Amino acid sequence: MSKIIPPFTRASATAKVLLAQNLWNTKDPAKVALAYTPDSIWRNRATFVKGRPAIAKFLESKWQKEHGYVLKKELFAHDDNRIAVQFWYEWNDKKDLSGQWYRAHGLEHWTFDNDGLMQERRSSINDMPLRSAADRWFVDGKIERGPDPDPEV
Repeated sequence: MSKIIPPFTRASATAKVLLAQNLWNTKDPAKVALAYTPDSIWRNRATFVKGRPAIAKFLESKWQKEHGYVLKKELFAHDDNRIAVQFWYEWNDKKDLSGQWYRAHGLEHWTFDNDGLMQERRSSINDMPLRSAADRWFVDGKIERGPDPDPEV
């Protein structure tokens, strides 16, 4: 597959989002960090990170805490060198997956350089505890269902 670079069309932005989803689902911090410029700037919730080494360290820590992690991303909007995505992922707070399951909902705003590497990632994320295993969307690493309308609405 050829490199996906700006300016983005709807098709190329959608492909970039799927590529990012698949990359993050590897849970390989070093591999994921290579999708970002060496001086990339992140905001992830209230954490600010700059540069590939810091990104890899952040992701390593994230996936040591978030067990059973499975992510789904969807294109929200795009422009010449920017993409916005909505995403959902589930994780468990225990390594043996016997703990509390959570679903994270969020939006990300991405800005890319001319080579298609992400220069900036700004992410807003909310975690929602799941009431039971029946509420899970992602099972055995696969997207079984969802996203649904919020049950509280």
